[in-house]
Amino acid sequence: MAKKGKGGKSPSERSYSRLDRHERNAIERMLDHGMSCRSIASELGRSPSTVAGEVARHRFVTAPRARYGEPAPAEGLAEACERLGSWPRCCNGCRHRRAYGCNRRPHVFYSARMAQRAADAEASASRRGIDETEASVAMKLGVIRDCLSRGLSPEQIAEASSAELGLSRSTIYRWVAAGYGEMTNMDLRRKVGYRPRRRRAPRRPTRHDPRRSHDAFLALGEGACAAAWEMDTVMGSEGDSACLLTLLHRPSRFQLVLPLASCTCAEVVRALSLLEGALGAEGVRRVFRAVLTDNGAEFSDEGAIGRALGERGGEVRLYYCDPRRSDQKGACEKNHVEIRKMLPKGRGISFDLLTREDCELVMSHVNSEPRGSLGWKSPSEALWFFLDADGLDLLDAFGVSLVPAGELDLTYGCVARAREERGEAPLA
Repeated sequence: MAKKGKGGKSPSERSYSRLDRHERNAIERMLDHGMSCRSIASELGRSPSTVAGEVARHRFVTAPRARYGEPAPAEGLAEACERLGSWPRCCNGCRHRRAYGCNRRPHVFYSARMAQRAADAEASASRRGIDETEASVAMKLGVIRDCLSRGLSPEQIAEASSAELGLSRSTIYRWVAAGYGEMTNMDLRRKVGYRPRRRRAPRRPTRHDPRRSHDAFLALGEGACAAAWEMDTVMGSEGDSACLLTLLHRPSRFQLVLPLASCTCAEVVRALSLLEGALGAEGVRRVFRAVLTDNGAEFSDEGAIGRALGERGGEVRLYYCDPRRSDQKGACEKNHVEIRKMLPKGRGISFDLLTREDCELVMSHVNSEPRGSLGWKSPSEALWFFLDADGLDLLDAFGVSLVPAGELDLTYGCVARAREERGEAPLA
């Protein structure tokens, strides 16, 4: 019967696994006590060849001239100590090692700490690279490059092209970070697109009716808050008069983008009046039951904006965030990132030149992005699901069309090409 080791299993019964740090410590300790290869293997429940190979692969030279941690030389062992040519193949357990010293070179030792470090490096190196054929790698890298150039995120690429690529989001991030296919992290907008914000002196908060406070908004209840809209503005280049009014539907993440000739309350009221033309007075009341915005001067006329949203009598539909708490309408703020993909800052893009067609194009592409939070449906599809006929009326009235995933282009180039086709001057 085969002798069982400390693990309780004989070598023939034990399934293969790599040596761990505990076993390497035991090998070093038993080598120092002069035990044979078979005795060490029996104690560990390993085969003798495993123990002999471990010691032979992971010996380290300490002399001559070599630094601790360098691998033992393969040649020159004929002139060296006979212990290095056969078991134990190292100086561990030699009586000359500590008592008298040894003038024979080289000095070779087995160290559990250094052996574990070398084994971990070997395992890491074996996982590098791509386990694919050259043709399949070229195809997959081409698809990833094309999608990144159109502004799609690795998560969207992994989901939209799952059948074609068979890659996870983390694998795509890793390939980009490794520089495969001449890609770099500069191709990932969210990784490199942030800059420190300019700090401005705090403004005096705009005064509003207490019934429109954020606490009053929360008092509507969880369901009403979850179904609300968030309103904000997006500014253009410094010196532009025009800006964009955005309205985001929380459940669907659908975002309306309406051009304003100036960042004033009168322009906001004018833009919101377009909603009645699209849905009718009763449609506006059905859809816009609660709208949350910030304390910007363009939203200061609460009465006029409230009426544009369908308020009647003492009814309240317009609510305001607490001062300097834009995180209370974080979904709208976050979705501005998608708009900035197509109308980026720092490119000299003038919002004064934006047309209704430009806004329709931006809305169509941004609201056609498949979102993981929506079960990989697009905001336009989700709006239709939540609002039914009213959702279709909104899409039709503001020229929002559903763009197929293969045609999505979330870059400024999409807007520039469309303007060129219409014979209009570039925005930048």
